[in-house]
Amino acid sequence: MAVPTFTPPVGPSPGTSHKPTVNLWEAEFGDGYSQPTPKGINHIRRAVSLAWNALTYDQMRAIVDFFEGRGGCEPFYFQPYGEPVARKWTCKDWTSTADSGVWKVTAELVQSNTLSV
Repeated sequence: MAVPTFTPPVGPSPGTSHKPTVNLWEAEFGDGYSQPTPKGINHIRRAVSLAWNALTYDQMRAIVDFFEGRGGCEPFYFQPYGEPVARKWTCKDWTSTADSGVWKVTAELVQSNTLSV
């Protein structure tokens, strides 16, 4: 099965934040010395926080339906602002809220290192 590409009906609002997670083994020694080493070859995993601040109901549904369709575990391609290329991501944390008929969606994307292409 081909990996889909996430193409939201409108781009995310300004304020995209990038926060990588670095996964290390670290041995602590006396006198404050430590020896860190990477946990595997993909020990740095990118994470991106996105927000769409002014959506219609249909735009909100398109974004949320895409995330729900992946079930939090199926990867998809997306190129967030500031990234040079599209990468594979998963999204298991999103929120949609309404305020006076205007919808807002926030989502946390985590880089996927699955073998699917």
